[in-house]
Amino acid sequence: MNKHIVFAICGCLFFVSGFSQNRNLEELLLEIEQNNTELQGYQSYIESQQLENKSTNNLPDPQLSGYYLPFGDNTTDTYTEYQISQSFEFPTVYAARGKWNHLKSAQLQTAYTKRRQLVLLNAKELLIELAFLRRQKGIEAERRAQGKQVFDQLKELYDKEQVGILDLNKAKIAWIQEQFVLGQIENDIQILVSKLKTLNGNKPLDVLSLLIDLPVEIGSKDNLWQEKLVQDPTLLELKANEVASLQKMKLEQNKVLPNVALGYNHQGVNGNNYSGFYGGLSIPLWGSKNKVKAAQASHEYQQSNSQVISTTLYAQFQESFNRYQLMRSKYHEYQTTIGSLESEKLLFKAYMLGEYSFMDYYVELQFYRNAFDKMLQMEKDLHLLQAELLKHQL
Repeated sequence: MNKHIVFAICGCLFFVSGFSQNRNLEELLLEIEQNNTELQGYQSYIESQQLENKSTNNLPDPQLSGYYLPFGDNTTDTYTEYQISQSFEFPTVYAARGKWNHLKSAQLQTAYTKRRQLVLLNAKELLIELAFLRRQKGIEAERRAQGKQVFDQLKELYDKEQVGILDLNKAKIAWIQEQFVLGQIENDIQILVSKLKTLNGNKPLDVLSLLIDLPVEIGSKDNLWQEKLVQDPTLLELKANEVASLQKMKLEQNKVLPNVALGYNHQGVNGNNYSGFYGGLSIPLWGSKNKVKAAQASHEYQQSNSQVISTTLYAQFQESFNRYQLMRSKYHEYQTTIGSLESEKLLFKAYMLGEYSFMDYYVELQFYRNAFDKMLQMEKDLHLLQAELLKHQL
């Protein structure tokens, strides 16, 4: 393997070499957030729900009623009456419902943040996969060139009748296999680019300058969990649901109070008329029956549900964090061992000097390549697991 590949893969994969790479990743995620049609549609949904929630706190429409009674057995003039009135719930109900609507808006925003996080996490994982495939493509291109060189060398020896047809065929098959692997990687890259385009509102995303470069350290477990408690939308959604259910219970308690109606009434007959104010109260016997108890039970459920889900999420977080720490330790062992070797280069040199037969060379080569590929896969898995652990920062 050439020195520049060893340096690029093993020397600086997990060290921040500059802010431009990180900024490139952030810019791509920001572009996806702005163009993603799912998020745009959900913003419109939030706006419609907020307006609908506000409409539930409006006063009922005023009522105008009248009587004109010209018929009947009477000795007086026609009787007329009209009345205009406005009914409304007890004033404290509107204040309680307004607070509840505000909390429902906060719930909608938390749900949007949660959905946004899922979209951006998916995009970040695809970008990590893409960066890995592009790096792997460079390695496979180097391997294909080396395979071609070995095949050409064996073909030359075969023409000189110094090796048999079997060795030549094996070298050709090995070279063809490298071409197939490279073609498969290019196909996988195109699939990822297409998926990213879809996430970006079906607009092309410039990923040519992308270089994923994430720090290896992610902080202590306790500090990271405290960050999640403050920033993670899934945990914030639980708190928002709990607070909203408490306010709903307060709203139902206020709705037990009587509704009020005020208005103006006019009556007239035989040139005489009477007019004055109208007022009324509803008697809250049936309308709010069991609603306070139902709201209280819902609030208790939200409290219990928040505790259960928070405990489950913390257990999952601990498992992921411990797995990340173990994988990071193993990766460093691989990196220290393999990164300090030039096995492929030395093998190729020994083969060219005639110290190995083609089959011996090929078997040894596959052993080191598999080990190196495993290290690269481990690095990608570390990046993906880190993205999951730090998704609250998106």
